[in-house]
Amino acid sequence: MAMHPPAAVRAVLFDLDGTLLDSIPDLSEACHRMMLELGRAPHDIEVIRSFVGKGMLNLVRRCLSEHGTASEADMERAVAAFQRHYADVNGAATLLYDGVVPALQALRERGVAMACVTNKPTAFTGPLLARMGLADYFAVTVSGDTVAEKKPHPAPLRHACALLGVTAEQALMIGDSANDAEAARAAGMPVLLVTYGYSEGMPVDSIECDGLLSSLVEALPRILG
Repeated sequence: MAMHPPAAVRAVLFDLDGTLLDSIPDLSEACHRMMLELGRAPHDIEVIRSFVGKGMLNLVRRCLSEHGTASEADMERAVAAFQRHYADVNGAATLLYDGVVPALQALRERGVAMACVTNKPTAFTGPLLARMGLADYFAVTVSGDTVAEKKPHPAPLRHACALLGVTAEQALMIGDSANDAEAARAAGMPVLLVTYGYSEGMPVDSIECDGLLSSLVEALPRILG
Protein backbone atom coordinates (compact mmCIF):
# COMPACT_ATOMS: atom_id res chain seq x y z
CA MET A 1 0.00 0.00 0.00
CA ALA A 2 1.56 3.27 -1.11
CA MET A 3 1.98 6.04 1.40
CA HIS A 4 1.75 9.55 -0.01
CA PRO A 5 1.36 12.24 2.64
CA PRO A 6 2.28 15.73 1.46
CA ALA A 7 5.87 16.90 1.63
CA ALA A 8 5.09 19.49 4.31
CA VAL A 9 2.54 18.44 6.91
CA ARG A 10 1.66 21.49 9.00
CA ALA A 11 -1.07 19.86 11.10
CA VAL A 12 -2.07 16.39 12.23
CA LEU A 13 -5.64 15.49 13.19
CA PHE A 14 -6.00 12.52 15.52
CA ASP A 15 -9.00 10.34 16.22
CA LEU A 16 -9.37 9.54 19.94
CA ASP A 17 -10.91 6.16 20.78
CA GLY A 18 -8.91 3.33 19.24
CA THR A 19 -6.16 5.68 18.02
CA LEU A 20 -4.80 7.53 21.06
CA LEU A 21 -6.63 5.68 23.82
CA ASP A 22 -8.06 2.24 24.47
CA SER A 23 -11.30 3.36 26.09
CA ILE A 24 -13.23 0.14 25.48
CA PRO A 25 -13.02 -1.02 29.14
CA ASP A 26 -14.85 2.12 30.32
CA LEU A 27 -17.30 2.22 27.43
CA SER A 28 -18.09 -1.46 27.99
CA GLU A 29 -18.63 -0.91 31.72
CA ALA A 30 -20.98 1.99 31.06
CA CYS A 31 -22.91 -0.09 28.51
CA HIS A 32 -23.03 -3.01 30.97
CA ARG A 33 -24.51 -0.82 33.72
CA MET A 34 -26.94 0.78 31.26
CA MET A 35 -28.27 -2.56 30.04
CA LEU A 36 -28.73 -3.89 33.57
CA GLU A 37 -30.56 -0.71 34.57
CA LEU A 38 -32.91 -1.21 31.61
CA GLY A 39 -33.46 -4.85 32.49
CA ARG A 40 -31.70 -6.11 29.37
CA ALA A 41 -28.86 -8.58 28.94
CA PRO A 42 -25.48 -6.82 28.70
CA HIS A 43 -23.02 -7.43 25.87
CA ASP A 44 -19.55 -8.91 25.98
CA ILE A 45 -16.70 -6.38 25.79
CA GLU A 46 -15.67 -7.60 22.33
CA VAL A 47 -19.18 -6.94 21.04
CA ILE A 48 -19.01 -3.40 22.42
CA ARG A 49 -15.65 -2.98 20.68
CA SER A 50 -17.36 -3.56 17.32
CA PHE A 51 -20.07 -1.00 18.17
CA VAL A 52 -17.70 1.93 18.81
CA GLY A 53 -16.96 4.51 16.13
CA LYS A 54 -19.96 6.54 15.05
CA GLY A 55 -20.68 8.26 18.34
CA MET A 56 -22.62 7.75 21.54
CA LEU A 57 -26.12 7.55 20.04
CA ASN A 58 -25.04 4.87 17.59
CA LEU A 59 -23.35 2.90 20.40
CA VAL A 60 -26.46 3.00 22.58
CA ARG A 61 -28.78 2.17 19.68
CA ARG A 62 -26.69 -0.83 18.69
CA CYS A 63 -26.65 -2.07 22.27
CA LEU A 64 -30.46 -1.98 22.37
CA SER A 65 -31.22 -3.19 18.85
CA GLU A 66 -28.92 -6.20 19.16
CA HIS A 67 -31.59 -7.73 21.43
CA GLY A 68 -34.64 -6.61 19.47
CA THR A 69 -36.25 -3.28 18.70
CA ALA A 70 -35.76 -0.02 20.54
CA SER A 71 -38.44 2.67 20.68
CA GLU A 72 -37.64 6.36 20.99
CA ALA A 73 -38.67 6.16 24.65
CA ASP A 74 -36.27 3.24 25.13
CA MET A 75 -33.51 5.26 23.48
CA GLU A 76 -34.14 8.29 25.68
CA ARG A 77 -33.95 6.19 28.84
CA ALA A 78 -30.87 4.35 27.57
CA VAL A 79 -28.98 7.50 26.55
CA ALA A 80 -29.66 9.12 29.92
CA ALA A 81 -28.47 5.98 31.71
CA PHE A 82 -25.35 5.67 29.55
CA GLN A 83 -24.39 9.30 30.05
CA ARG A 84 -24.74 8.96 33.81
CA HIS A 85 -22.74 5.75 34.01
CA TYR A 86 -20.04 6.79 31.55
CA ALA A 87 -19.50 10.05 33.42
CA ASP A 88 -18.77 7.92 36.50
CA VAL A 89 -16.18 5.67 34.81
CA ASN A 90 -14.76 7.86 32.01
CA GLY A 91 -11.00 7.31 32.06
CA ALA A 92 -10.97 4.91 35.03
CA ALA A 93 -9.68 1.91 33.07
CA THR A 94 -8.72 3.64 29.81
CA LEU A 95 -5.16 3.05 28.63
CA LEU A 96 -2.77 5.04 26.47
CA TYR A 97 -1.53 3.08 23.49
CA ASP A 98 2.22 2.59 23.27
CA GLY A 99 3.89 5.22 21.13
CA VAL A 100 1.24 7.90 21.60
CA VAL A 101 3.08 10.20 24.02
CA PRO A 102 6.47 9.93 22.25
CA ALA A 103 4.80 10.75 18.94
CA LEU A 104 2.85 13.70 20.31
CA GLN A 105 5.94 15.06 22.05
CA ALA A 106 8.02 14.80 18.88
CA LEU A 107 5.39 16.60 16.83
CA ARG A 108 5.02 19.35 19.41
CA GLU A 109 8.79 19.86 19.53
CA ARG A 110 8.83 20.35 15.76
CA GLY A 111 5.98 22.83 15.84
CA VAL A 112 3.39 20.65 14.10
CA ALA A 113 -0.13 21.79 15.04
CA MET A 114 -2.38 19.07 16.41
CA ALA A 115 -6.10 18.56 16.83
CA CYS A 116 -8.19 15.78 18.32
CA VAL A 117 -11.21 15.05 16.11
CA THR A 118 -13.57 12.53 17.70
CA ASN A 119 -17.20 11.45 17.54
CA LYS A 120 -17.28 11.32 21.36
CA PRO A 121 -19.53 14.02 22.91
CA THR A 122 -17.83 17.15 24.25
CA ALA A 123 -18.95 16.36 27.80
CA PHE A 124 -16.72 13.28 27.80
CA THR A 125 -13.89 14.31 25.46
CA GLY A 126 -12.38 17.12 27.53
CA PRO A 127 -12.40 15.26 30.86
CA LEU A 128 -10.92 12.15 29.24
CA LEU A 129 -8.08 14.01 27.52
CA ALA A 130 -7.31 15.82 30.77
CA ARG A 131 -7.42 12.66 32.89
CA MET A 132 -5.07 10.86 30.49
CA GLY A 133 -2.61 13.78 30.35
CA LEU A 134 -3.15 14.54 26.67
CA ALA A 135 -5.17 17.77 26.70
CA ASP A 136 -2.18 20.12 26.43
CA TYR A 137 -0.98 18.56 23.17
CA PHE A 138 -4.02 19.72 21.21
CA ALA A 139 -4.60 23.31 20.15
CA VAL A 140 -8.05 22.27 18.94
CA THR A 141 -10.56 19.60 19.93
CA VAL A 142 -13.56 18.82 17.74
CA SER A 143 -16.06 16.49 19.37
CA GLY A 144 -19.10 14.67 18.04
CA ASP A 145 -21.41 17.57 18.88
CA THR A 146 -19.09 20.47 18.00
CA VAL A 147 -20.49 20.80 14.49
CA ALA A 148 -23.72 19.51 12.96
CA GLU A 149 -22.13 16.40 11.40
CA LYS A 150 -19.94 13.59 12.71
CA LYS A 151 -17.26 11.57 10.91
CA PRO A 152 -17.43 10.06 8.28
CA HIS A 153 -18.72 13.48 7.17
CA PRO A 154 -15.75 15.76 6.42
CA ALA A 155 -17.19 18.73 8.36
CA PRO A 156 -15.38 17.99 11.67
CA LEU A 157 -12.03 17.73 9.87
CA ARG A 158 -12.64 20.91 7.89
CA HIS A 159 -13.62 22.69 11.11
CA ALA A 160 -10.42 21.56 12.82
CA CYS A 161 -8.31 22.77 9.88
CA ALA A 162 -10.05 26.15 9.90
CA LEU A 163 -9.38 26.58 13.62
CA LEU A 164 -5.73 25.55 13.13
CA GLY A 165 -5.31 27.91 10.18
CA VAL A 166 -4.29 25.24 7.66
CA THR A 167 -5.76 23.89 4.46
CA ALA A 168 -6.84 20.27 4.16
CA GLU A 169 -3.87 19.65 1.85
CA GLN A 170 -1.52 20.78 4.63
CA ALA A 171 -3.08 18.38 7.15
CA LEU A 172 -2.92 14.65 7.80
CA MET A 173 -5.58 12.53 9.50
CA ILE A 174 -4.61 9.58 11.70
CA GLY A 175 -7.39 7.25 12.80
CA ASP A 176 -8.44 3.64 13.18
CA SER A 177 -11.56 3.17 11.06
CA ALA A 178 -13.41 3.74 7.82
CA ASN A 179 -15.07 6.75 9.52
CA ASP A 180 -11.68 8.46 9.64
CA ALA A 181 -10.63 7.36 6.17
CA GLU A 182 -13.87 8.43 4.50
CA ALA A 183 -13.91 11.78 6.32
CA ALA A 184 -10.32 12.49 5.29
CA ARG A 185 -10.92 11.50 1.67
CA ALA A 186 -13.98 13.73 1.49
CA ALA A 187 -12.06 16.61 3.10
CA GLY A 188 -9.19 16.21 0.63
CA MET A 189 -6.44 15.18 3.01
CA PRO A 190 -4.28 12.04 3.32
CA VAL A 191 -5.06 9.53 6.04
CA LEU A 192 -3.07 6.89 7.92
CA LEU A 193 -4.79 4.18 9.94
CA VAL A 194 -3.49 2.36 13.02
CA THR A 195 -3.76 -1.41 13.03
CA TYR A 196 -4.49 -1.78 16.76
CA GLY A 197 -7.79 0.15 16.95
CA TYR A 198 -11.45 -0.80 16.73
CA SER A 199 -12.48 -0.20 13.08
CA GLU A 200 -16.06 -1.33 13.86
CA GLY A 201 -15.22 -4.97 13.28
CA MET A 202 -13.90 -4.29 9.76
CA PRO A 203 -10.38 -5.52 8.90
CA VAL A 204 -8.35 -2.31 8.88
CA ASP A 205 -6.24 -3.48 5.95
CA SER A 206 -9.39 -3.60 3.84
CA ILE A 207 -10.00 0.15 4.27
CA GLU A 208 -8.65 2.48 1.59
CA CYS A 209 -6.02 4.75 3.13
CA ASP A 210 -2.49 6.06 2.55
CA GLY A 211 -0.79 3.64 4.92
CA LEU A 212 -1.03 1.53 8.06
CA LEU A 213 0.74 2.15 11.37
CA SER A 214 1.40 -0.33 14.15
CA SER A 215 2.46 2.61 16.35
CA LEU A 216 2.05 6.36 16.05
CA VAL A 217 5.83 6.80 16.11
CA GLU A 218 5.89 5.14 12.67
CA ALA A 219 4.16 8.23 11.31
CA LEU A 220 6.96 10.58 12.38
CA PRO A 221 9.34 10.06 9.41
CA ARG A 222 6.42 10.62 7.04
CA ILE A 223 5.42 13.85 8.80
CA LEU A 224 8.74 15.30 9.85
CA GLY A 225 10.84 14.05 6.93
